[in-house]
Amino acid sequence: MSNAPRRARVCAPELIGKGGWLNTGGRHYTLADLRGRIVVLDFCGLMMEA
Repeated sequence: MSNAPRRARVCAPELIGKGGWLNTGGRHYTLADLRGRIVVLDFCGLMMEA
């Protein structure tokens, strides 16, 4: 047995946004659809100076 501490499982919220999913042919995915797959998330933020 390992003496390493166990990590608590966390339930992630669904990924919902205004623009929808990109490059999916119009299909909407849930976290259950993506379970067990490698997923790359690219968050882009625009900074505009006044």
